[in-house]
Amino acid sequence: MRGIVLAGGAGTRLYPMTRAVSKQLLPVYDKPLVYYPLSVLMLAGLRDILLISTPTDLPRFQALLGDGAAWGLRLAYAEQPTPAGLAQALLIARDFLQGGASALILGDNLFFGHGFSDVLRKAAALQQGALIFGYPVRDPERYGVLAFDSSGRVCDIVEKPPHPPSRYAVPGLYFYGPDAPDRAAHLRPSSRGELEITDLNLSYLREGRLEVHLFGRGLAWLDTGNPAALLQAANFVQTIEERQGFKIACIEEIAYRQGWIDRDALLAHAASFKGNEYGEYLERLATETV
Repeated sequence: MRGIVLAGGAGTRLYPMTRAVSKQLLPVYDKPLVYYPLSVLMLAGLRDILLISTPTDLPRFQALLGDGAAWGLRLAYAEQPTPAGLAQALLIARDFLQGGASALILGDNLFFGHGFSDVLRKAAALQQGALIFGYPVRDPERYGVLAFDSSGRVCDIVEKPPHPPSRYAVPGLYFYGPDAPDRAAHLRPSSRGELEITDLNLSYLREGRLEVHLFGRGLAWLDTGNPAALLQAANFVQTIEERQGFKIACIEEIAYRQGWIDRDALLAHAASFKGNEYGEYLERLATETV
């Protein structure tokens, strides 16, 4: 399975702070926002990852992340000339996926919670069909929303409904079998002129090939779609990190614990952040005995 990060596109330049740079390059507390979706794919065990962004922003991501070798990754890059829907990412990634399964995550989504890594590893074993998630939110009308039948099974997905059929929104994390690019190619553009990810997921649901995993209270999902949400995410990360003493979405730590880089490489990362708390954290990891 290979991973796709869709970073940039619609909604990233709605505010002055994001006019000069993609939102995913802005910091969420102590690291760029793009580290958070990237860390999710890494926790799922994925090392071949394609980052899709606009022609303007793509060189900035390449300057930040390079080829990924520093973290034991193999990063590739592709342009999304104009935003034409989330499902368009699968068309852009068709050659990269080489006919295999894929995981797609939006570049402004942040996940954190106990047991999340286990869920990701199981999801990454998907070979056929599709797997999406449901998360209870206070304002489901802002998202694609799950509808359930009388037996509690998902029977529909409704995009931004004025009267939501449930409180379960669909987060921006999706796992697909090898046929996803072909399905995306056959989607009709919506009234917005976009290839909707909801329509792609519905195509699997109608065939009985869509698995839905519902998250409960033990997991946090933050969609950093506006300045207030970015601030909330930064405050959340700061609170957890200072209280527990662990970093969220520290890609150097994930790479080290996955065995993709060795202790010397971790120390080299620590040295590159010498003089700040992030570098001190990496140095402690390299010297810990437990």
